Amino acid sequence: MVVVGSGIAAQTLSPHAKGIQLFENAAATAAGLFVIILMFAAVSGAHFNPIVSFVDAAFNGISWSKASCYYCAQIVGCISGAVVANLMFSHAAISISTHVRATPAHALSEVVATAGLIVLIFSLHRTGRGAATPAAVGAYIGAAYFFTSSTSFANPAIAIGRMFSNSFAGIAPSSVPTFVGAEIVGGALAFLLVKALYPETKSVVEGPESSVVESDQI
Repeated sequence: MVVVGSGIAAQTLSPHAKGIQLFENAAATAAGLFVIILMFAAVSGAHFNPIVSFVDAAFNGISWSKASCYYCAQIVGCISGAVVANLMFSHAAISISTHVRATPAHALSEVVATAGLIVLIFSLHRTGRGAATPAAVGAYIGAAYFFTSSTSFANPAIAIGRMFSNSFAGIAPSSVPTFVGAEIVGGALAFLLVKALYPETKSVVEGPESSVVESDQI
């Protein structure tokens, strides 16, 4: 809803300025992510992304059955969010996107964007800095809107949901398999990077008073 709604608003407010549209969409998404992660972290761990959920399951953080349940909720949530966003701007509830994005550059961008997001999330938790996750994820995705040609979907559920809005933030159904495949590759790469860079051992981190404390890795 945040991504599609802000995309529609940006397209309406700045119809002849693609750069400003992208900035408006990125700023709203970054701020929105920060807020909704804070809202739902205590309810579901803020699992909005199937790649996050399945990597978490691979690290034994949650069960595979729970990750599968999250996956279903994530798909339904993203499609529903796109429909609500369309309706809020007096568009048809469902309008299939014609925005083709499936190029090699887009695929590479999604590998990079997804790998970076997953490494960010798990590195923070494995080094005792999980409280920074809402702000860090929002900042990363906001930046990745600009440093990737794909505008950093980094989420298969988002890719599926954005098919249902023929707006600035939409993606044509024919492009979705490329995005989802690239995001899976990025998630697998991130899993290996996290294992290599942040092994599950005890580490020393700085506490709030700059004292040194020992914490278990997650």
